[in-house]
Amino acid sequence: MPAIKKIPQRKCVGCGVSKNKTDLIRVVRSPENEISIDLKGKKSGRGAYICKNEDCLKKAVKGRKFDRNFDMKVPEDILENLLNQLRESDKSNTQEIKT
Repeated sequence: MPAIKKIPQRKCVGCGVSKNKTDLIRVVRSPENEISIDLKGKKSGRGAYICKNEDCLKKAVKGRKFDRNFDMKVPEDILENLLNQLRESDKSNTQEIKT
């Protein structure tokens, strides 16, 4: 019988719910203190995870969860880029359902 591969769990900084790592988007602070979106989950640095929905992002921004997690202010352009990523993934999900 083949071994069952365990899927890593991570907690969303917005809603606080633990989910599969693959179901979340990773935001990372590099060792050079640059913050970026890490879609592949391979960049080195401190990571924070967010669900793929706007409500969780709004909760995280309002509660300044990213700022606390990274011990620094997250630039507005990164948050806007993340919001755009969420909206794009939401559009592609609804298109898949329609077809």
